Amino acid sequence: MIKFDFHVSRAAREKYKIEQSLFSVTGKVILADYQQARILSERINSKRKEEGNADQFVTAGQINALGLLHEIFHLLIRKYEETDNPGVFAKAISHLKNEISENGLEKTLLAFIEEFPPLSVYNNVLTAEEYLRRNTSGKSNKEIILEEIILLHLENTNPAASNLRELYADDNLAAKTNYKQLIEKTETFFDSEIPTRLGGLPLFKLLRKPISANPFDLEKQLEFIRAEYGAYLGDDILNRLLRGVDLIREDYKLFVPHGGGEKGTPPVPTYDEDLEKLRLIREKLTAEKKLSEDERRFYLEYEKFTEDVQWIPEVVMIAKNVYVWMHQLSVKYKREIKHLDQIPDEELDQLARWNFNALWLIGIWERSPASQKIKHLTGNISAVSSAYSLYDYVIAEELGGEWAFQNLKDRAWVRGIRLASDMVPNHMGIYSKWVIEKPDYFLQRNEPPYPNYTFNGPNLSEDDRVEIRIEDQYYTRKDAAVVFQRRDRYTGSIRYIYHGNDGTNMPWNDTAQLNLLNPEVRESLIQTIMHVARKTPIIRFDAAMTLAKKHYQRLWFPAPGSGGAIPSRTDYSMTLEQFNQLMPNEFWREVVDRINSEMPNV
Repeated sequence: MIKFDFHVSRAAREKYKIEQSLFSVTGKVILADYQQARILSERINSKRKEEGNADQFVTAGQINALGLLHEIFHLLIRKYEETDNPGVFAKAISHLKNEISENGLEKTLLAFIEEFPPLSVYNNVLTAEEYLRRNTSGKSNKEIILEEIILLHLENTNPAASNLRELYADDNLAAKTNYKQLIEKTETFFDSEIPTRLGGLPLFKLLRKPISANPFDLEKQLEFIRAEYGAYLGDDILNRLLRGVDLIREDYKLFVPHGGGEKGTPPVPTYDEDLEKLRLIREKLTAEKKLSEDERRFYLEYEKFTEDVQWIPEVVMIAKNVYVWMHQLSVKYKREIKHLDQIPDEELDQLARWNFNALWLIGIWERSPASQKIKHLTGNISAVSSAYSLYDYVIAEELGGEWAFQNLKDRAWVRGIRLASDMVPNHMGIYSKWVIEKPDYFLQRNEPPYPNYTFNGPNLSEDDRVEIRIEDQYYTRKDAAVVFQRRDRYTGSIRYIYHGNDGTNMPWNDTAQLNLLNPEVRESLIQTIMHVARKTPIIRFDAAMTLAKKHYQRLWFPAPGSGGAIPSRTDYSMTLEQFNQLMPNEFWREVVDRINSEMPNV
């Protein structure tokens, strides 16, 4: 099988230290390396910043899109030569020898090899002359280089990729050879040959069509190919095109300033379209019609909530942030109230008189001290740890621990008041019992997803076994990294664990995202929920929607074409079928059914 590579000029390889292929195509399989695209984009942007051209930044999504276009064009050419017009490139070589002379043709081909060397030439394994004389998988390298020259011309005339032209500029080649004449004669040759089966277009016009239709937008060029040529290219290429668009969408998140109040209030979302879609799906199900894959992504579930035992519909609940409430009580009663058992009976009596029969205590669990450290290090010195960045589901010692909680619970119950609490099912604190003892429970990777991430700040762990660091630019507020670093001090192994994230704005930098594709994690979470339920019969789940299957996949394992919510997660894209194999049931379906069966009074 012939392997084609995305050719980069020798000058660009040396300037940006590009040592390997960014993209290649072997037969019908495109091999794309998103991490290499990110590394290259970082090198280009760093160098351009040094040169005073920071406004000419490039993104990994643009590099990936250009590589995809290049290799898809190769696949279109392969299909044309193999099925429509066998031997056409051998005929083209003969035609060009007659039109511009054999010597003129060879000079241009050799100049291309010198200017845009294949890796074997760049690494001095072969000379340009040796490479040109050889065959690859039975095909003359002269034909292969002619094909690459055609694509070089298309890339240099694609306005949407102008900020990447430095990688493959054809100016030198045009200045010292008859390159432009060769392109002109080659296009004339293909115009007179058998047209392609796609719209009956000559080969050059077929390849130019996505560019002509969307001259200034790489994303739309990919979408054009998917719409116009997708069925012809096959499902694998279709999925890669969708992932390419997802990677571009991830870049929007990286290169748009992370918002604050000065950006204005985000628009209130509306769901009329989704509700209408759901209605139509239900009509199809009633009529026993087959659903499309897109419709199945709505993950229709039967409605079976926890049973409303007699007290549940009558709940009248008041919420109290425990730290704020106890400070208020300290002021009111003119004495220090720091523990749950110190909450005065008079307050509980008053709640009962006001007909409250449920008291939601926000922030009773042991919080991760790393959360407070991060806030202090970034200037918020009066802040405590977030109530949703937890170390473990035990009553906080600062609130008096388990004994103080039971004391309050008993006194409240005497007055007909049930206690309620929060449970955070999608993440733990970055310094937490599970991060220390069960690191495999979390979404992670072996290397930082972006090469500009550095982790040289303070160690946020209080356990001698493990070091934990958030990305340095959190402290300067220049970036909001999607991962933090966990280093095992005994083995030296390093993991980069994803922060919790709902895809709306920034990651929650004091949290670690759980991997719900791991069945052990799901069971541990259910057991934790039951542990919480034994303490408080009313539970409020934080960010519960992020664990619904359609949202969990969209955020963390996006189906091709639905990514972009969280930067770098396109790397972990999977189809709906693949996702369903790993997470066959709705997590909340399992929770509700188990609670109904084992703890019906919750």
